[in-house]
Amino acid sequence: MAHTNENPAQNVTFPSGGDTAHGYLALPESGAGPGLIVIQEWWGLTDHIVDVTNRFAAEGFVALAPDLYGGRTTHDSDEAGKLMGELPVNGAATDLAGAVEFLLGRDDVTSSAVGAVGFCMGGGFVLVLAAQQGDKVAAAVPFYGVLNEDYPSFANLTAAVQGHFGAEDTMAPPDAVESLADRIQAESGTRPEFLQYPAGHAFFNDENHMGTYDAEQAEIAWTRATQFLREHVK
Repeated sequence: MAHTNENPAQNVTFPSGGDTAHGYLALPESGAGPGLIVIQEWWGLTDHIVDVTNRFAAEGFVALAPDLYGGRTTHDSDEAGKLMGELPVNGAATDLAGAVEFLLGRDDVTSSAVGAVGFCMGGGFVLVLAAQQGDKVAAAVPFYGVLNEDYPSFANLTAAVQGHFGAEDTMAPPDAVESLADRIQAESGTRPEFLQYPAGHAFFNDENHMGTYDAEQAEIAWTRATQFLREHVK
């Protein structure tokens, strides 16, 4: 995928399927730690995703947010939907596979596999990545994952999975979340831990484009997610 647009957040490049992908890398204060991929929402590699990546670095992770849109960002939901719709899942998954290799090849990454966390569209991609990469992904944490097509087989998924969903989310409603959990269990042999919160879609996003940010629920989810990642990504 050609990356032509500059995004000031980009600070690293890495090989991806014969092309070059861009991303934002944040290091912990200690200079080393377990590897974590942070996957953007449909808005792009925004200040919010940079902030979340920095927060994970502050928790001790070498955190990388790949720029799946090649520099483009938006705060308009119609345009975001268009960008997401134009993004081929396989192309994005190639960028994400390159990000896994990039992290695992770094001397400052102490873990033998990576963790992956993603939001909205990125939550969907977290599960695609874990399904594709098998034991290279030790933990997958989707926040209200949305994918604009069907998921691939979860037969190769070995990651521990903890999902965070809003009970009032119309984009990832509870019955859809339950059926996704059933499918993951049927295909991988392990049931994911899918947690429901009394909140709407994107309740973790403090840029609050959708008016659904919930500081209290976001804090609970953050604590659970970081503990889960710390436990599984070693």
